[in-house]
Amino acid sequence: MQTRDRNFSPASDLILDRSASVSRTTGETDVQVSLNLDGQGQCSAATGVPFLDHMLHQISSHGLIDLEVRAKGDWEIDDHHTNEDVGITLGMALHKALGDRKGIVRFGHFLAPLDEALVQVTLDFSGRPHLSYGLQIPTERVGTYDTQLVREFFVAVVNHSQMTLHIRQLDGINSHHIIEATFKAFARAVRMAVEIDPRRAHLIPSSKGVI
Repeated sequence: MQTRDRNFSPASDLILDRSASVSRTTGETDVQVSLNLDGQGQCSAATGVPFLDHMLHQISSHGLIDLEVRAKGDWEIDDHHTNEDVGITLGMALHKALGDRKGIVRFGHFLAPLDEALVQVTLDFSGRPHLSYGLQIPTERVGTYDTQLVREFFVAVVNHSQMTLHIRQLDGINSHHIIEATFKAFARAVRMAVEIDPRRAHLIPSSKGVI
């Protein structure tokens, strides 16, 4: 009788549970992230940074990731530490949920328009953290959110999920549109990359046999 890994369904060969919960507490923040990569896009985000909550909803909705994020931070200083530590904890949760990356497509890409803005995201869950960031956001703030924090968020996610991420802005003049198109493209690229490849559902997607 053929044996199968306990994480696979005999009927479909799909991974049954790719969820993770991570807590991270420092002298500056207290962050909890729970996610399910095989969700329906349900999101609950309360970081104390309203624009960041809005962007986390984009990741969840367009990535079909069930996501819950709770954060307490030193908002009396600014949003930097909360923004960065949410990115760190989200990256850790992605890394944990993916495990050894067995069966995933691994690569993902998407080109997202939002009115006049057009942003391309390409990524690889490679095990080698790298960010190439090509956004040119024209204003310093969207509402109360410091637009420099967009890069800091993705730096944190990349380093702790161990992905290679390239972000390119092809068009755009409205800061909100540029940032939101980026998060939507990122979500769809992640969705593509974490899908199970039925042709090698039991294999690690690397010629080296390990990521």
